[in-house]
Amino acid sequence: MPNPSLRQIIFWQWLNQSHNAGVNYANRNATQHTPASKFVIGYLGAVSVSVSIAIGLTMVIRRAKALPPTLKTVVERFVPLPAVACASTCNVLFMRFHELNEGIQVIDEDNKPIGVSQIAAKKALTEMAMTRAFLPVPILSIPPLIMLAFEKNILRRFPRLNIPLNTLACTLSFGLALPMSIALFPQKSKVAINELEKEIQAKTNQPYVYYNKGL
Repeated sequence: MPNPSLRQIIFWQWLNQSHNAGVNYANRNATQHTPASKFVIGYLGAVSVSVSIAIGLTMVIRRAKALPPTLKTVVERFVPLPAVACASTCNVLFMRFHELNEGIQVIDEDNKPIGVSQIAAKKALTEMAMTRAFLPVPILSIPPLIMLAFEKNILRRFPRLNIPLNTLACTLSFGLALPMSIALFPQKSKVAINELEKEIQAKTNQPYVYYNKGL
């Protein structure tokens, strides 16, 4: 959305992070019970970070008098990228931060539960944070580049194609980014047993154990 108002920035960042919070909740590692209050705290934290970063970057760019008008317009289109990437990463961390204290279940290759590990939880959240940071990169970088190219020729002659072309570019970018980000790490990840807690090591002779990192 070119040149959005502050109200539009707040609304779309809130809507996006509300969706992300629902996705993170539904695809979390649910082997340990967690009170709903912790998810509410995570949701409020993620939304606050997203809106603050988006508004802050937008205001800095709009008040940057040294930038030429054309360059300023281009830079404004990429403001959502760092805001969404940072907020999406914070979202999954806030929504699942309790796992760092409580740990997550680890299993052997026969899917037999071995125990609960905080180290495995840290690895799972690290992988999820990297996935969430990568996801918005193609979605929020490819469409602006495509639209900038279209504005130099096609949209000058056919301005009514602005919304259809923008929608097509966003749809194709999302279709590319989602499977790529999910494929960065397997959902059922493995970790060497000698990297985990001593009590976990004492319960199995297998060199690796597995955990569900979520999606």
